Amino acid sequence: MQKIRHTPRAATSIRELDTHIGIDPHRHDDHQIAYAGSGVLSVTTDAGTWVAPTSRALWIPAGTVHEHRGYGRTDLHSVGLPTHHNPLSLDSPAVIAVGPLLRELILAYTRMPEDGSPERRRLLGVLLDQVRVSPLQPLHLPEPRDPRLVAVCGLLHADPADPRGLAALAAASGAGAGERTLSRLFRAELGMTFPQWRTQLRLHQALRLLAVGTPVTAVAHRCGWSSASAFIDVFRRAFGHTPGAHPRHLP
Repeated sequence: MQKIRHTPRAATSIRELDTHIGIDPHRHDDHQIAYAGSGVLSVTTDAGTWVAPTSRALWIPAGTVHEHRGYGRTDLHSVGLPTHHNPLSLDSPAVIAVGPLLRELILAYTRMPEDGSPERRRLLGVLLDQVRVSPLQPLHLPEPRDPRLVAVCGLLHADPADPRGLAALAAASGAGAGERTLSRLFRAELGMTFPQWRTQLRLHQALRLLAVGTPVTAVAHRCGWSSASAFIDVFRRAFGHTPGAHPRHLP
């Protein structure tokens, strides 16, 4: 079993990651905001995976065991917050939208020396105000615990482009449950339908591929969309811009 590192204080820092290079499981006694100034950042807990391109940030509550992974060259900007600072009033991880102002606040705050100056405290206050009003984003991919769901979801993790329906996947995985039972399990355990979960999985994979420069048409094919235009439509609805405009690096 992998050892879980306990770092009481969540540091405010900048760290460079790269594709599939990250930070192993650990926990803090502080809250943390994690933001990718470039690339794509994912955070995984025992409840699933949250993914954030440069237009999103990750909220990680105190005590949450988590690991970071970068896709593409990823500049990880971390903001550590004592537990009395909880602008979202959340005790579970979440993804928040990052507009131009919040982005600049995070970048400036993580670059400042930790000197306790009045300027730094004022900057943090504005940053927290912006986090408080930032919309939450549905970019969570929950992971199943029921072995029947684990079997089906495992096939799609191995190949997100697999076009088979739930009944065929159940038969191929040896899940030992029919389509109706599995559909109920998706809703009860994962909080979404099977098609919704599969779309989230494909979007997560698409973000990772785009971060390393994979062409849009190839991403669409490898993630299971019938055409590039279908992929672009889903991506735009999820992220507010087309995959061709997806930022890979922002200085």
